[in-house]
Amino acid sequence: MAPVRFAAALAAALLGTSALAQAETLTIATVNNSDMIIMQKLSPQWEAATGHKLNWVVLEENVLRQRVTTDIATKGGQFDIITIGSYETPIWGKQGWLVPLDDLGDDYDYADMIESVKNGLSHEGKLYSVPFYAESSFTFYRKDLFEAAGIEMPAVPTYDQIAEYAAKLTDKSKEQYGFCQRGKPGWGENMAFIGPMVNAFGGRWFDMDWNPQLTTEPWVQAITYYVTNMQAYGPPGAAANGHNENRALFATGHCALWVDATSAAGYIFNPNESQVADKTWFTAAPVQVTSNGSGWFWAWALGIPASSQKVDAAKSFVKWATSKEYVQLVGESEGWVAAPPGTRHSTYANPDYQKAAPFAQVVYESVKNADITKPTKDPVPYVGIQYVAIPEFQGIGTTVGQQMAAALAGQVTVEQALQTAQAATERVMKQAGYIK
Repeated sequence: MAPVRFAAALAAALLGTSALAQAETLTIATVNNSDMIIMQKLSPQWEAATGHKLNWVVLEENVLRQRVTTDIATKGGQFDIITIGSYETPIWGKQGWLVPLDDLGDDYDYADMIESVKNGLSHEGKLYSVPFYAESSFTFYRKDLFEAAGIEMPAVPTYDQIAEYAAKLTDKSKEQYGFCQRGKPGWGENMAFIGPMVNAFGGRWFDMDWNPQLTTEPWVQAITYYVTNMQAYGPPGAAANGHNENRALFATGHCALWVDATSAAGYIFNPNESQVADKTWFTAAPVQVTSNGSGWFWAWALGIPASSQKVDAAKSFVKWATSKEYVQLVGESEGWVAAPPGTRHSTYANPDYQKAAPFAQVVYESVKNADITKPTKDPVPYVGIQYVAIPEFQGIGTTVGQQMAAALAGQVTVEQALQTAQAATERVMKQAGYIK
């Protein structure tokens, strides 16, 4: 069956009808990641099957978070469907800001969801968003460059080893860089890399009494390492590079090493998108003094604000876009390597996906076994690996991320950046009543 006809039949089957009684125009806010671009490309097929229309607001990650957070907190009603993550969902669900999504029907097959992902999008057992894709992190590397340099990548590299390899594989005359990591400030941008790196160095955000720990030795060591290696072996303008910028650099052959989201593998291994699809391999995220929290856990999901006046139509779209059948549609129309990863057991049991995605089993195990309850070497009062699951973290993480970017850009020293970040975090935690 041709992809368009397949999609129309799929939408009709999912909804039980080819057109709903009242056509609605839904406003959907989403991030400009590759999987969401595919969703936008395929969505006219859902529109044709249902009679509804989608008004897309596609934003860079930091801007999306700011716009969506403001709208949902003020009950502005600007959006009917929002792309949110495993950080926001339980917090906003608890606040009553999201429509529960436990009632999409038996045919949605909730049991097929990977349990760690479902739990990460729930509060007190109730699902408040549905996963579009989920990810951990691992190390992408250019196997051709490693072979040429006589380097063998270990199954679990240390950050010290990564620095050693970065030095050997950087050739600025060829615009080839050994240490391509996120530098763009934001709790979900540079801090998504820095947080697990600090964990690996033995650090933590807070002690058991919620006292910020940003000037402790593990933070100093980790951020010194980050700034030193980014400045020596990273691409120009690294402080402005987030996930998308580094993905583009790697895919066009400018990076020898990149520690980032497992979800990017579908892009990097896709020969239609990547110039290095046949030259890339992967291994675990780096460790240092501990492996606890060294690889992050994240799910991008679709949620419905409680302020939406078009909940039934919105539910039909989020059901369609996160279903087993949608994964099948992407596989058949875009190539199986591009199928949304990390959400459903059935994706990883599919022989077509296994054949197209050499990284499938590693990603599946990483996501399934991610433990957001034990993210650090020492005990902590919070859950979350690259974030802290408290409402205040969005602001804290962004402020700290700005200081890390300033240190990377050479505007302040590492010590100054951490002292400023510590003071700002203490201020927020005192105001919020966590500490006196």
